[in-house]
This record gives sequence, C-alpha cells and structure tokens, in this order.
Amino acid sequence: MKNKYRNIFLAFGIVAVLIMMFTFDMDYQELWTNLKRAGIYLPLVLILWLSVYLINTVSWYIIIRSGGKPGFSFARLYKFTVTGFALNYVTPVGLMGGEPYRIMELKPYIGVERATSSVILYVMMHIFSHFCFWLTSVLLYIFLYPVGWGMGIILGAITIFCLLIALLFIKGYQHGMAVAFVRLGSRLPFLKKKVIHFAEVHREQLENIDQQISLLHRQKKQTFYAALSLEYMARVVSCLEIWLILNVLTTHVSFADCCLIAAFSSLLANLLFFLPMQLGGREGGFALAVGGLSLSGAYGVYAALITRVREMVWIVIGLALMKVGNKVKE
Repeated sequence: MKNKYRNIFLAFGIVAVLIMMFTFDMDYQELWTNLKRAGIYLPLVLILWLSVYLINTVSWYIIIRSGGKPGFSFARLYKFTVTGFALNYVTPVGLMGGEPYRIMELKPYIGVERATSSVILYVMMHIFSHFCFWLTSVLLYIFLYPVGWGMGIILGAITIFCLLIALLFIKGYQHGMAVAFVRLGSRLPFLKKKVIHFAEVHREQLENIDQQISLLHRQKKQTFYAALSLEYMARVVSCLEIWLILNVLTTHVSFADCCLIAAFSSLLANLLFFLPMQLGGREGGFALAVGGLSLSGAYGVYAALITRVREMVWIVIGLALMKVGNKVKE
C-alpha cells in the first residue's frame, strides 16, 4: 500500500515536470545560451542547495528528536526533505504536496500521531521563518534606501500583514493547529460532511497531535528557537544563489541587495501559491524587486531563469530519490 501511494506521488511529479518543460516561456536555444553564460556559477548554485536542504533537515530532525529517538538515520530524513520539497514545487494549491508524503514515510518509524505533529511543526517553522525574513527585510530596506510615500505604504502594508500572520502562528504554537485546520475544513461546502466525520472518528488523535505541537513551544523552548533559527538561516543562505547569479552580469550588487531581492520576489511569488512552481509570479517578482533597486529588469528575468533551472534539477533529483531511496536499506 505504501509503495502504491509513493508511485502515485512519483507519477504526479513526473507529469508536472513534463508539463513545465513543454510550457517553458523561452525557446531552448535562448535557454541554452543563458545556461552557457552562467558558466561555473550554475554548478555552484546547485551545490549551494545541498547546504540549504541540509539546514532544513537539521531543523526538522531536532523537532523529531524532541519527542524521542527517531529510529532512522539522518541521511534518510535528508532524502525525505529533498523529495518533499520537490513535490511541493510541482503541487498547486498551497504547495502542500510534500507533507502527506513526509507523514507517510515517517509513519512506520515514529507512528502516525508523532509523524503528523512533527511535519505540521516543521511546516509551521518553515513558513514562519519566511515572515520573519520578510519583516527583517523591511528593516534592511529602510536602513539602506530612502523611503518615499509610495514605498512607505508598501512597506507598512507588508509589516502589518507579516505581524498579523506571526500572531496567528504564535497562537497555533500555543494551542496546536490540527483541530483548527479540521474546523476550517468543516466550513467548506463540498467537504463539510467528510471533514466532520473525520473529526469525530479521529478526535483523540487530533487532540494528541495538538498537545505535541504546543508542548514544543511551552516546555522545549530551546528546541523551538533552534529550529526556527535554522529555518531563518536557510532563507539567508539561499540568498547566496541570487548573489552568484547576478555576479555573472554585474559586480555592483551587494549581498544585502540580494537579500532584499529574495525577500520581495518570494513574497510576491507566495501570494500566487496556487500555481505550480509559482509560474509567472516568481519571474514577475524578480523583475519588480530588481527594478526597485534601480537595476535593469533584465537582471531579474535572468536570475529567475537560472533559479527555475535549479528548481527543475532538484525536482528531478527529489523524484529520483523517491524511486531509488526505498531500495536502499538503513
């Protein structure tokens, strides 16, 4: 049964990749020209994400360890991390395709309740770190650049939005999120009856999951802040990707500028979360963010192209790990 669901995930990922390749908004000759232009920087970008995924894995690992010995190797969890993100890249509607896969893979080792709570906690940390990164980027912009009325309104709106979401996450850490998500699902017209039935059958499990989530925030604050700090660090390290890419075109872009480009482009792209790989949103976000720093918008388009190629390569790696990894014994 487990292999059946894994094959479903794999088939969906392969189909999504093929669709994206044939709908790529650039002819292959131009694509190849830009890849040759990137030179040694493209392999460096690919290698960089080995480190980013390593940091993500450490964050998730210490969350799992807070509930007891995991019973599997760190290398296996690294595989689950890479494959989970690969599925998230190709899944529309919330980028949540990798989470059911992660729960399914962890279930045999730590049980469904602990697997579910650890995945929910990790996803909350991952998303929460984005909002922390966006907030600090607002402060960084104010520190580095003059702020007019128009930009002041934009930065103020981003700040208010991020603070409101941060308060929502803090409440979720204090009381859990599983029951809240089920209650939200029970209000959806076509899913109402099924969700209510699910909540009644699994009430005890959902409450246990919420207890495990709130326990990390209340009693294991060191683990909580360590996991959050690691996720935030992953956001900052990933900004090196933009710095490497833009250094092909210009030497007048600082690492701080690359952090701002990453922050504001990812903010716009995440507002279009319902699109697989945030198609169009990422490119537009890069062009606007780069243009906002008084650089050529073409730089943003080029940076978006190289990041797309990096995503495609890591999606293929993730899907390959899903197929090959289950044949490798601990």
